[in-house]
This record gives sequence, C-alpha cells and structure tokens, in this order.
Amino acid sequence: MKLQLEKYKEQKKEWPQQGYHIMAQYDDEKIVVYQSYRPEIGNFAVQNQFFGGAFSFERMTWIKPNFLWMMYRNGWGTKEGQEVVLAIHLKRQAFENYLKNAVYSSFKPTLYSSYEVWQKNVQNSNVRLQWDPDHDPYGVKQERRAIQIGLRKEFVKSYAKDDILEIEDISEFVVEQYKLVTSQNLEDLMTPKEKPLTFEDDELNGYLMLK
Repeated sequence: MKLQLEKYKEQKKEWPQQGYHIMAQYDDEKIVVYQSYRPEIGNFAVQNQFFGGAFSFERMTWIKPNFLWMMYRNGWGTKEGQEVVLAIHLKRQAFENYLKNAVYSSFKPTLYSSYEVWQKNVQNSNVRLQWDPDHDPYGVKQERRAIQIGLRKEFVKSYAKDDILEIEDISEFVVEQYKLVTSQNLEDLMTPKEKPLTFEDDELNGYLMLK
C-alpha cells in the first residue's frame, strides 16, 4: 500500500475535536479520497486504474477524504455492495477545483443571500458539498465535522480518469483493522495518517467554514 499509516490513538491526540475540518492524507501534489463499491466496479477500477465498465456516469458519485468517515458509511466494508474499498490518489488541484465549484447540499443563510439564490445555484452546479458529523472507529458521532463531495456530469467524467493518479484496493487492510475494532483493541488500530487541510485561497477557506 502507498498509504502512510499511523496508530489511531496517536493520531487522535493531534486531531481537532470540533469544528469543520477536511481531515485527509495529502501533500502538494495529491490527496487521498475513499470510495466503496461492489466487486464488479471496484475490481475494474483497480485493474484499469480508472472508473469504467459498470460504473455509472449518470449518477452523482460521492468522495470522502476522511478514512474513518468512509468506514462509518460502509461498515468497514461489510455492507452489501461496498465490499471493495478503494483509496484513490487524486490530483490535489482537481480536488480544490471541485470545492471551488461546489454548492452546499442544504441551505446556509450565512453563505447565500436567499433560499431562492441557493436553489438556483444547486440547479446550476454539478458539485455538491456536505458536512456531516465525523465518527470514531466504533461509529460514535463526534463533534468534529467531516466533508464529502458529490460529483456529476463533466466533473464525474474528469474524476473517473483524468484526475486520478492511482487507485489502490485497501479491502484487506480494512478487514484486518476491523478485526481490531470488533475485539475493542484500539491500541493496535492503524489508520491512514491524516491532518487538517486548508487552502491558500482565503475566500475558499471561508466558504468551506474552515478554521
């Protein structure tokens, strides 16, 4: 695996406990996001290093840069149709471009002048932005918020191939770590090394409510 790993308990000491934070593994060139699929889609993506085959370009696809948020949503890869867990090494510039084009999936009166303006923006945008409660390895809701980004139309087409640097199948790693979670052995639990991400663009940071 290309992912950098660190013990969960050690990382947790450094993580912010509340607020809006893009928790991710990243550097100047790339950022890792996660998705889970049924084998037909996931295996194709790993073998070909792009999304195609049974992958739907007509639906919105959601990406999550936060590993534990993904594990909460896919039940550590145990949910039907989400058995193949992928770590997608994505061009950081592409990720930032998604966010610059994103519209919140729910109305934010502090960010939009009116409900009607927000609705119009939603209709015209092909990128969705959503903040949800983050979760710990057991699925317990945290005060810190985790981001997920929905892509459709031209953005999902770009994401599926052009924006990807590498696709890793991390399903076996997820299974191994889930055994530690189910045995309540968080001392040995390893998770991808993550830290908060902010951007040089202060306007974008403000729009995303990042501190």
